[in-house]
Amino acid sequence: MNFTKAALSKAPAAKKGSKDYYYDEREKGLVLAVTPTGTKSFYLYKRIEGRPERLLLGRFPDISIENARKLATAAKGEIASGANPQKDKRAVRDEMRFGDLFRDYMEKYSKVHKRSWAYDEREVNKFLKHWFKRKISSFERAEVERLHAKIGKENGVYQANRLLERIRSIFNKAIEWGWAGTNPAIGVKKFKEKSRDRFLQPDELPRFFEALANEPNETARDFFMISLLTGARKSNTLAMRWQDINFASATWRVEDTKNGDAQTIHLPKQAMEILTERKWASESPYVFEGSGTSGHLADPKKAWARILKEAGIDNLRIHDLRRTLGSYQAATGANGYIIGKSLGHRSQQSTAIYARLNLDPVRESVNKATDVMFGYMSNGQTPKNDDL
Repeated sequence: MNFTKAALSKAPAAKKGSKDYYYDEREKGLVLAVTPTGTKSFYLYKRIEGRPERLLLGRFPDISIENARKLATAAKGEIASGANPQKDKRAVRDEMRFGDLFRDYMEKYSKVHKRSWAYDEREVNKFLKHWFKRKISSFERAEVERLHAKIGKENGVYQANRLLERIRSIFNKAIEWGWAGTNPAIGVKKFKEKSRDRFLQPDELPRFFEALANEPNETARDFFMISLLTGARKSNTLAMRWQDINFASATWRVEDTKNGDAQTIHLPKQAMEILTERKWASESPYVFEGSGTSGHLADPKKAWARILKEAGIDNLRIHDLRRTLGSYQAATGANGYIIGKSLGHRSQQSTAIYARLNLDPVRESVNKATDVMFGYMSNGQTPKNDDL
């Protein structure tokens, strides 16, 4: 049959003591098995090392038909290259400990496919370490719901939702690798999240600049200023390298960004003044040298707290400096495409337009926005509407 969501949803439970098998007419070897309880699972039916095997791909509807077809195609490729994915899948059983599953998740999936793998490692070790010695078959949805509620109350809804996503992903991989259990995170609802729109307000800018100028940690001080002037992501700015800065064209080339695309960032004159001064005194490959293993500045939380305290500013995060540049670009007349180009945003609707833009209008917009922001520092006054 042609696998469609409607057709597979209507497939009845098998008779007691047997299983029913449905074969996809589009993807050879892709099978849906239905048990007497109505559980539906995708398999790839394939001869491996001379013997017929059913390779579990996942549960329906936990994974879609299209994803099942992709997994079947990928598995066929592995088999054709001489691998035997069935051996790895047999390793995931009910008695496997969560800590072992998480180790496999990190090595086989997260570190291979995710740029944010370090966050997976950090957050799971922080919040789920007490799970590591437990069998993966011992977890139930009610327990995940209680943990989600607890983290939401103590650490916030964003933290709780991200952790829930990680739990769901880890158990989904266990199922993909042959575990016959049920994902305990399925059905747990996320907390409703409110989009953050915080940025430095006009009355806050003079106080922020004054507190920034008084910050004793020069490296952290320059880092915050470059973050504000470029709107770059924190991780990219922390790892900023001299070899990626073109002083002649006043640009910074970021090869490795969150969305996977390289980005060229315009550097306004205030940023160039900071970088020129730092370059003269630097012997490090990094603009913001640090003493840690990375070689560059780590997250300067203490310096940030000092600045906010002196400035009398609440509820402002380092990431909000990125939003501040975009907000002042909008206030000075830049359209959404220009702002997106400046900040390295990407969306299906605007990608084609971004590709046609050159850096000249971006340069003009960033210069105009930074000049307005620095106007607050020089006179401490809010400009008239005509200035915006």
